[in-house]
Amino acid sequence: MRKAVLIFIILSIKFSFFMACAQSENNQTVIPSEDIDMPDTSENPDTDQTPESSDTLNLTSKDFVLDMGAGWNLGNAMDTENTDETAWGNPLTTKAMIDEIAKKGFKTLRLPVTWRFHMGAAPDYTIEKEWLDKVENIANFALDNQMYVIINIHHDEAWIIPTYEKSESVKNQLAKVWTQIAERFKSYDYHLIFETLNEPRLEESPEEWQGGTAEGREVVNQYHQISLDAIRATGENNTSRKIMVSTYAASSDPRALNDYRIPNGDENVIVSVHSYFPYLFALEGTDPTWGNENDRAELLQEFDKINNQLATDGRAIVMGEWGSTFSDNADDRLAHAEFYAKACAERGICPIWWDNGNLDEFGIFNRRELVWARPEIADAIVQAIENAQSE
Repeated sequence: MRKAVLIFIILSIKFSFFMACAQSENNQTVIPSEDIDMPDTSENPDTDQTPESSDTLNLTSKDFVLDMGAGWNLGNAMDTENTDETAWGNPLTTKAMIDEIAKKGFKTLRLPVTWRFHMGAAPDYTIEKEWLDKVENIANFALDNQMYVIINIHHDEAWIIPTYEKSESVKNQLAKVWTQIAERFKSYDYHLIFETLNEPRLEESPEEWQGGTAEGREVVNQYHQISLDAIRATGENNTSRKIMVSTYAASSDPRALNDYRIPNGDENVIVSVHSYFPYLFALEGTDPTWGNENDRAELLQEFDKINNQLATDGRAIVMGEWGSTFSDNADDRLAHAEFYAKACAERGICPIWWDNGNLDEFGIFNRRELVWARPEIADAIVQAIENAQSE
């Protein structure tokens, strides 16, 4: 019996030594080739959390959106309709750039991404690894600053056509594209948010910006559904990740609001809407004045329309795009930004300013010189949200 015990001990020691050696070999660091652009996630503590450890389980959607604070869009960069992200005049995105956005007090970075120039053909629609790496690197720039990041499908309307005729092929492609994006980010924690579609609509149709047709609205709802299902199916943190889902064209038109549907009634869906209101001042720029009593009353009516229709059953809203274009009207733009951000804050809506990098249009941050061209607007937005959070 003693001999048998001795043999057992010797075998156990040998087995433990063998397993330790095997584990040591398997854990050796693999140094990538220098010509591969690898994303730096080594210092990002959020990428390896399990669903159980994510704080998102302890936040209602409205509390989550309140915590998102004030937001800023990295517009006309990764969402150019070109293979080159500098094609629309903006420089390559750097960490120093995003550091300045965070330093100003913005807590959310919306990262619009166009994918169609960086994916292969059917049936797999394989996204270029280098493009996914770039997207992930920029996301990590923000996450390193403890910001929220929104990644979406943007300016891909050329293939995301909301008609019955095209719907099956589009749904097939959407599922494959979102599966790839979601797989890349599924271990990231709740600071990473997906937005299924940007402004889904039938381009150049008469109803493009008037809420679409009944067919278009129904098909857009289907596209959101297939996208959300694809994301959730990848598992890990994607099973409960917050996902933004827009109205038709992200519009506040009553027809778009009335036919909007939450996919699966998913409790972790956040409503996404855009409102450049009033249009002539904010978007077209043909009326540079804003701020009288009637202007304010009309803007509040716009917010009440959105809030009353979409903020039901505790559903949270993100104003994914808003702002005003430059018309040599600094005082009016500031008054509008202050009032708009305050109205969002009072309703628990996260306002994300559309910055396209053009200082003669929506740009308020100079990406080349890393300075704020319109610091008063940025401060007004951030302060409005901070005041609401402190109440």
